[in-house]
Amino acid sequence: MKKIKLILSVLALQLLVACVDSSTKNSTPAQAQDEAFQHPSVASITQKIEQAPKNAALFFQRAKALRALQEDSLALNDFKQAIALDSTKAIYFSAIGELLFEHKDVDGSLQWFKRAIQLDSKDPVAHLKFAKMLMFIADNQQAFSEINTVLRQDPYNSEAYFLKGLVYKNMKDTAKAISSFQTSVQVDPGYQPSILQLALIYAAKNDSLALCYFDNAFAADTTQLVALYGKALFYQDHQQPEKAKAVYKKCIVRNPQYTDAFFNTGWILMHQDSLEKAAKQFDFVTKIEPTNSGAYYNRGLCYELLKRNAEAINNYKQAIEFDPEYQEPKNGLKRLKAK
Repeated sequence: MKKIKLILSVLALQLLVACVDSSTKNSTPAQAQDEAFQHPSVASITQKIEQAPKNAALFFQRAKALRALQEDSLALNDFKQAIALDSTKAIYFSAIGELLFEHKDVDGSLQWFKRAIQLDSKDPVAHLKFAKMLMFIADNQQAFSEINTVLRQDPYNSEAYFLKGLVYKNMKDTAKAISSFQTSVQVDPGYQPSILQLALIYAAKNDSLALCYFDNAFAADTTQLVALYGKALFYQDHQQPEKAKAVYKKCIVRNPQYTDAFFNTGWILMHQDSLEKAAKQFDFVTKIEPTNSGAYYNRGLCYELLKRNAEAINNYKQAIEFDPEYQEPKNGLKRLKAK
């Protein structure tokens, strides 16, 4: 049965691998390009470029603005133009390395990071970005080396301690991971990624201290609902359904498209025998994500328990259509055909 959406698989490597799942724009139609360059954040820079077409810094600035608009193909062109005009800036090379890494081109990103470090062996940005890539390919010792290079120059770099904590976490050394994340927070009390990691670790240990860290992580960045969702899931996992539903509701108020919160609320209601209410929660999920097979199955299960067999059958069939390997709705159809 497809149950609640688990938080650890979503959040555990939030900073490291979330970027790897970003959408790739391999080609941009002319109309989309025009819209991108007409965006206020880009158009003003373009005007400056027209006046100073050999200013590498302007191309780099526009590339960052294009990245903010998720126009990565256009951004890559500008990053390369910046390098063509000025090949002495390490940050230009590391920017390309990061962009390629985010689009899963690990081998391609490697050469750009190495070139950045060759240009400026003390560049903390290049070292830390390189460390992220090394962590992705599980080269933990080399990742430590890159991180420690930064910490020797700047012992108050919160991101470096955060990445060090992630390496320890990947190595299953929880005690050292906690120590590194705590050091990161001591250096910068508002460093949300480290606070969130501490919340996740304590949640995995079934320690209620996780709730405090989830609260602090959300307070540090209220635009990110993962901490709020994590708190709700902790309540749900520890048999406090009413508290869980209250926090899921907060998620939905802040983001009416938050399907995971609807899904988990439906799951709780279903197990409280509030089947009509549960079905409505799964309704919301199917409207937002029309191919969510788990929502169709669970809504079908609600209808089966309500003796609304025709509706249950339709939902089970829909779940199988979107996920042909999904066994539970197949079992549901067998149950109903046997009656």
